[in-house]
Amino acid sequence: MTEVDSHDACRLLYNSLIQDESDGVLLRARVQAAARRLEFTETDRENMTLAAAEMASNQLKHAHRRGLVQVWQQPGRTLDLVALDFGGGIDDPAQATQDGFSTAHTLGKGLGSIARLSHEWGLYTQPLAPGSPRWHGTLVWSRFRALHAAKEPAGQPRVRVGLFSRSLADDRYNGDRVYLRIDGQRMAWIHLDGLGHGLEAQETTDGLASAVALGVDPRRLLRQLDQTLASRRGAVGVAVAIDLRSRSACLAGVGDMSAQIQSDETFSSLGFAPGILGKEHEDPVATDIVCRRQCTIITASDGIRNRSVAGEFPGLVHQHPQLVAYLLGNVMGRATDDQSVCVASAHAP
Repeated sequence: MTEVDSHDACRLLYNSLIQDESDGVLLRARVQAAARRLEFTETDRENMTLAAAEMASNQLKHAHRRGLVQVWQQPGRTLDLVALDFGGGIDDPAQATQDGFSTAHTLGKGLGSIARLSHEWGLYTQPLAPGSPRWHGTLVWSRFRALHAAKEPAGQPRVRVGLFSRSLADDRYNGDRVYLRIDGQRMAWIHLDGLGHGLEAQETTDGLASAVALGVDPRRLLRQLDQTLASRRGAVGVAVAIDLRSRSACLAGVGDMSAQIQSDETFSSLGFAPGILGKEHEDPVATDIVCRRQCTIITASDGIRNRSVAGEFPGLVHQHPQLVAYLLGNVMGRATDDQSVCVASAHAP
């Protein structure tokens, strides 16, 4: 069984614009320090440093000082490198990952090198469209795991998860919280936003991991949270349950949170019962989902702008959930609030 508390497991370790060569030097030093702390092997540390160098180099060549690189710690002694820019995008991503292709008159090995060095990686790009208000640019994600995960059995349904959690002004306290539990083909999570910001908001959402129970109706989880939060400041939240054996999912929520769902070819957005858990609110209504082949569920706090993912980022939901979470968190996040995103994707064999 896997249990995750986003406060402990999802941390932004480094975030910097890439303006000149010195920024790349500092990035590599921070990557090395984080990798040593998590006891990565020397080979993995070298590969991470090379991937970070390629990301910084690509930013300098193509992003024209409109790019940044982040280092994230994720569950399971995992380090992620994220390069995001607001440039012109890549017209042909498949061609751009081939060795020898370059638009900057270089050897053209950057993206291909990142792909080979990483344990997992992903690329999403949206070219500049004159007159369009949508984000344009490129996000490259590179993942390294200190303990290499065993290969998934062939023919088995699988759930993949992505998390993004960042406090207002990168303060040490964060009122947004995701508690998640996975056991085989069942998964459940609660996504909370404690009222306000800072220490009091974080204390409101502390110690609630036991509220996540596999196979339990999300409305029941919310009722339990409602009782617990009655003696606290209060929070808004979403509860989600996925069961790949029955190829079904269910979710319910209270307050100013958002959820977006792609089930097979259908995309929808959900709003939730008005009110505050632990205080006054309307009864939550459960939404049942049938996941015949593929289902992606995105939950977000109000620190993330609630716009249609399908409309703003065509094809994004087919990417790895972690890449989806990083793009939404960075591009759609509000600078005036804590920000959090949880993305889960279930695939039938």
